[in-house]
Amino acid sequence: MRISGKTRVLGLIGYPVEHSLSPAMHNAAFEHLGLDYCYVTFSVRPDLLGDAVKAVRALNLKGVNVTVPHKERVIPMIDVVDQEAAFIGAVNTILNDNGILRGFNTDGRGFIESLKEAGIKVSGKRIMIIGAGGASRAIGFYLCKEADTLSIFDIDIEKTSRLVNDLRRIKDNVHVIKEIKDLEEMEIIINATPLGLKETDPYPIDPSLITGDKVVCDLIYRDTPILESSRQKGCKTINGLGMLLYQGVLAFEIWTGQKAPVEVMRDALLKG
Repeated sequence: MRISGKTRVLGLIGYPVEHSLSPAMHNAAFEHLGLDYCYVTFSVRPDLLGDAVKAVRALNLKGVNVTVPHKERVIPMIDVVDQEAAFIGAVNTILNDNGILRGFNTDGRGFIESLKEAGIKVSGKRIMIIGAGGASRAIGFYLCKEADTLSIFDIDIEKTSRLVNDLRRIKDNVHVIKEIKDLEEMEIIINATPLGLKETDPYPIDPSLITGDKVVCDLIYRDTPILESSRQKGCKTINGLGMLLYQGVLAFEIWTGQKAPVEVMRDALLKG
């Protein structure tokens, strides 16, 4: 990749960001299509988020992805937030449209696309999400429309209740789980917490409650202990790599207006 004075810069703001595979994915796509863009990471402490958003405009960046812990807090700092992202309450993609910062959320659509690719059907299923943060909001926005029931568990009951009440505005099949004792009725279980990123992390849920007839998903984009344990029991498992790929595909198309080279981006992720 050749960088010149005309190269447009894109990036990722989050804290931490050093582990991200997004630069490899996007830079491979730019190089494949011969686009004069580059993608880098920006480690932004929470107290400096406002300065970072202003810098997107001041430095004339083409746009940025937004990751934890900034997806929700960034919304008031953006000029225009699309309807889907506003409802979800989280933004993961910002486009600098000639000085106007436009916010989008591609996480939910990316997750649904990854499920389709893996042959996992959500229509009519009983689904549980562990975690009530921005990622849970994004995927819940789509899952509740098709699921038979969508149950959400988080240790923060107040936060969970807010999310459930918001999703019930779409469909009245969303429920709060205050304590996980039995998962017999659940068909799809999704970890939307960061537990599993570190080897020392506890399980997000007691693995003994998961039986071999379940589908177990983790939004972390590599295999985690809960996925390994579930797979050993015969469960169908999927990590977050597909979601990372397809949310990136959608962001790429927002920024460039061109169709993303999906297989090139997938290969870059797998090599990364």
